[in-house]
Amino acid sequence: MSQTIGRTRLAYSRAWHHVSLAAPTTPSLGRLASRIAILLMGKHKPIWDPSTDCGDYVVATGCNDVLVTGKKKEQKMYYKRTTRPGVMKSLSMESMIRKWGGGEVLKRAVRGMLPKNRLRDKRLDRLKVFEGEAHPYRTNLIKFEGRIRQVEPEVKTEALKQTSI
Repeated sequence: MSQTIGRTRLAYSRAWHHVSLAAPTTPSLGRLASRIAILLMGKHKPIWDPSTDCGDYVVATGCNDVLVTGKKKEQKMYYKRTTRPGVMKSLSMESMIRKWGGGEVLKRAVRGMLPKNRLRDKRLDRLKVFEGEAHPYRTNLIKFEGRIRQVEPEVKTEALKQTSI
């Protein structure tokens, strides 16, 4: 019998969550980004520790329908600094969605919600964003819209294909 309590390999296993931005009940960008950041950090797990990376994967689909309130699409600016002094490029949210899609806006919002440490880039790599509803991670998903997906057990075909002599 195992005497290990808490931090086992099973506790550190990563689940796959699905977030659809095309759903009518999707919250606004900031609220959604904070929920995704909690899943990426693993704060929803009882073994959470700030110095360990125990978060899950998140697949966000329908990012072209990102919801923002007010006039943020026209007024919010994203800034990029170059190595030259006095040169700073700015881009509005509307033009960023046109140029790179809503997934980049969501990634930048989640990046701002994650703690600024060595684990931030690793956590952000586990966020997979897609503009449409199609994505290649359908078999990995365990949680879909907050509900656990029912997985049907596979039937072994070798046992069914018994040949008689």
